[in-house]
Amino acid sequence: MNQAVVQPIETGALITGLGGGLALFLYGMQRMTDALTTVAGSGMKNLLGRLTRNRFTAALAGTITTAVIQSSSATTVLVVAFVSTSLLSLSQAVGVIIGANVGTTVTAQIIAFEVHKYGLLMIASGFLVDLVAKTERIKQWGVALMGLGLIFFGMELMSSATGPLRSWPPFIAWMQELQHPLVGIAVGMVFTAVVQSSSATTGIVIVLASQGLLSLESGIGVIFGANIGTCVTAIISAIGRPRVAVQAAVVHVIFNVGGVVLWMFFIPQIAELVRSFSPAADDLAGVAKLAAETPRQIANAHTLFNVGNALLFIWFTQPLARLVNRLVPERPQPKGILPRYLDPLFLEQPAVALDQVRRELVRLAECDRTMLEDCLAVVTEGSRSDAAALAKADDEVDSLHGAIVTYLGKLSQQDLVGSQPKQLHGFIGIANNLENFADVIEANLADLAEKRLDLGVAVSPSTIRVLEPLHRRICKNFDLMLRALQTGDQEIARKVAHRKKKVKKLAEDATAHLARRLIAEEPNRLAAFQVETDIIENLQRLNALTRLVARQLLEIQGSSGVDRKREKTTQKTHTPSAGRNHQGV
Repeated sequence: MNQAVVQPIETGALITGLGGGLALFLYGMQRMTDALTTVAGSGMKNLLGRLTRNRFTAALAGTITTAVIQSSSATTVLVVAFVSTSLLSLSQAVGVIIGANVGTTVTAQIIAFEVHKYGLLMIASGFLVDLVAKTERIKQWGVALMGLGLIFFGMELMSSATGPLRSWPPFIAWMQELQHPLVGIAVGMVFTAVVQSSSATTGIVIVLASQGLLSLESGIGVIFGANIGTCVTAIISAIGRPRVAVQAAVVHVIFNVGGVVLWMFFIPQIAELVRSFSPAADDLAGVAKLAAETPRQIANAHTLFNVGNALLFIWFTQPLARLVNRLVPERPQPKGILPRYLDPLFLEQPAVALDQVRRELVRLAECDRTMLEDCLAVVTEGSRSDAAALAKADDEVDSLHGAIVTYLGKLSQQDLVGSQPKQLHGFIGIANNLENFADVIEANLADLAEKRLDLGVAVSPSTIRVLEPLHRRICKNFDLMLRALQTGDQEIARKVAHRKKKVKKLAEDATAHLARRLIAEEPNRLAAFQVETDIIENLQRLNALTRLVARQLLEIQGSSGVDRKREKTTQKTHTPSAGRNHQGV
């Protein structure tokens, strides 16, 4: 009796094809995600800002964002940024993360279509676009297309490599073991934890199914495991991150693990439901039928599972948020002037990172505002300890300024598109001028207080009364500039940019008052006159720096040509400086 001869598997070819295909798949996924995040990140950030008023729109926003940028991790970065700045509550963030899981199913649906034969064409087309494109945005679209092509080409290599496994009994026997739900879940969980990509696991499951090597029930089990395995990526990425990032990771774990535990005992029923609405290949039979039908069925099961979980968990966003707050309580904000928003996590999303820098610039400006509030009293009446305290406040400004500029330097190494490079350079200029503002107070006004004490002169009450309106006006202008920095309001910034005449008039009145007092019978009258004149000049310099920051805000936000022309007359002698003690103001 003749026995069929089992052909040996070429292990080297199998490992090379499967490993190389997986590497291309993962690399293509990373390139595509990075490119789509670069070109669409700002739009997705704005979408999240608009569609997170309740749990349902938050879930919709998370779904759309993840479907567009093809990365639930990138969506989580946006969520962390919004929660850390109180733009989203934790319960709203739960809704976004629930929606993000639905958005990841788009990848499986795309993979399930037999488009791998177009992979090389996409790679070539994407490379050509990247090569000839004039703008960074178009180049990134080319990179995204090339990444998609690498995904499909990697799948084709894996499909070719796994073809011989159809007739290899040991592998077929192992596949039979996956029929048990717990075995399939364990395999999917471990593999996803190792490769750090649930999409890669889904891709390999669909490849095996397309070869007729994997049943629908087995594929569902592996995908369930992938949903648990991807939590490892979330937990690892949260280590050392802001507290809200850890909370987001915990939400991710609860949602994914809870969903799998809930549905793992109903895999046969889920399989039957999916078969009832998925396309059938009635003209085929056996392995050919399995290979034709199962890939689409697995993709549909993946979508059904995540949509079903979303519809179930969406009603429990607030209890989930309370549970996460108990498991991972928020820590009090550190005191002092340490950077609060400049986490490296946000560098992956330039649009978000720039928003975080703007918030840190607001904190820098608030430090300046405190120094501005105190400077007149210190320079006219303060003691040596008051002057020393005012000068010391500049050290905190210098520290925060250094952190901001360093962070912007790191951000400049990322792929920036559209107006982002201009915004980055504008923020560097604003940071420098806010630091120069503090330098004027520390190096000039605090020194003048010391000089007044050394000379033994006193600023008269009548002179202080004349200086106070000038100081109040400058404080008011600074407050308006600070509001424009916080809100991005162009009208407020434009108002500050043109606020020169009133300050100039008040300074002239104060100078005239000093001139009249030159004839007063007081000791050290000339020395007092020099100190008081320097006070007025430095207050005017502070107002000029305030107006300069307002003009930089207008430039960043894209003021109209008419406005730019109108501002030219006030910009002739003022240019941004990166050094200390701004000299051109």
